[in-house]
Amino acid sequence: MKDSPTTSIAVADLRIGMFVHLDLGWMDHPFPLSSFKISSQQQIETIRSLGLKTVRYAADKSDAPAAADTPAPTPVVANAPLTQAAQEAEQARQARRAQLQAQKQSLLLCEKQFAEAARGYRQLIDELDHNAQAARARCETVVGGFVQQMLGDGDAVIRLLSEGLGDRAALHSVNVTVLSLLLGKAMGLSADALNDLGTAAMLHDMGKPRLPDRVRFREDHFTPAEHKLYQSHVGHGVTLAKQMALSANAALGISQHHEMEDGTGFPLGLKGDKIGPLAKILALVNRYDNLCNPGNPSGALTPHEALSLIFAQMKTRFDTTTLGAFIRMMGVYPPGSVVQLVDARYAMVVSVNSSRPLRPRIIVHEPSVPKDEALILDLEQAKDLGIKRSVPPLQLPKATIDYLSPRQRICYFFERSVDPLVVASNA
Repeated sequence: MKDSPTTSIAVADLRIGMFVHLDLGWMDHPFPLSSFKISSQQQIETIRSLGLKTVRYAADKSDAPAAADTPAPTPVVANAPLTQAAQEAEQARQARRAQLQAQKQSLLLCEKQFAEAARGYRQLIDELDHNAQAARARCETVVGGFVQQMLGDGDAVIRLLSEGLGDRAALHSVNVTVLSLLLGKAMGLSADALNDLGTAAMLHDMGKPRLPDRVRFREDHFTPAEHKLYQSHVGHGVTLAKQMALSANAALGISQHHEMEDGTGFPLGLKGDKIGPLAKILALVNRYDNLCNPGNPSGALTPHEALSLIFAQMKTRFDTTTLGAFIRMMGVYPPGSVVQLVDARYAMVVSVNSSRPLRPRIIVHEPSVPKDEALILDLEQAKDLGIKRSVPPLQLPKATIDYLSPRQRICYFFERSVDPLVVASNA
């Protein structure tokens, strides 16, 4: 989409109804967007307080052409005391800097916790052969910490992380654990049930190291014999669950995590009520993550594509209530989705609050802002901005790909939701 033609206009000649472009970095003005239609006299005064002599405006997006006989407002006197609008603009800039810093600190904490969980997973897998009880204790420590955090005050936000936080097996197990626990919490599971669910999720693939390398990850080109060998990882997992003396519910979740609601799963082809509630959650989350993070990254679906495919073509395989809760939790555009906004800019969804799934937090490709200071917008706060459509990364302009760096591997964790007003008040 081509940008509208713009012309420069003196800030003294601004009026309500003009669509203006501010050629400033995000931190240098208090508005949610750098391009917008002026809707109040206060916005005009704020723009004048920024020290600009001229701004660009788009006549075709404005309510009417600038009137030649519009009286010019009183100019801002050099070296005059800061006006109230200027003070409010500076306070807004400081609040946004504080909010951005808080978001970056939260992301670093999430990445640290994810990496620690991935490392814990690798260690417990190494311990299984010689000390099953130590492996169980390590798993319970990781999962118990997750559950305790999730059951604390405030909403749990699903957060997209950087790549390279662990090998594929560890990444998958932590992803499935985090999303399963979040879904279990959204469905009202008790603390004990969440601990069983988290244990089953963390250990659901622990039988795979007993398989030959070539069949540890399912591929479409498998022969019938290879499919059968691949499916045997469930039986190996059940054997290990007994050695670890896991709870009956956790062991059942491991034994049924590939069973499908319509009976097309394995190893027993169970249907409906024959499948336990924890396994129904595991089956869905496991499938979602495998679509986003397949063995061959070239076949990866975006989170939005994966969720759409499950709903459109696979919904008979999953429990209706569980699938509905998962879609509400992840939102129409799950973290990792690349989208185009209603103002034509591109963005990547970085977090979703399950209580407000249609208004995610996004990182925006704004060429006037350096990549390392990228604009992070909470669509819950930016009421006039919305998502127009999901965009496959291959359809993005090169400059947008370089700026947003869409992930080849999707890693999820959770953070406590941050109230921007609280952040601002503590700045």
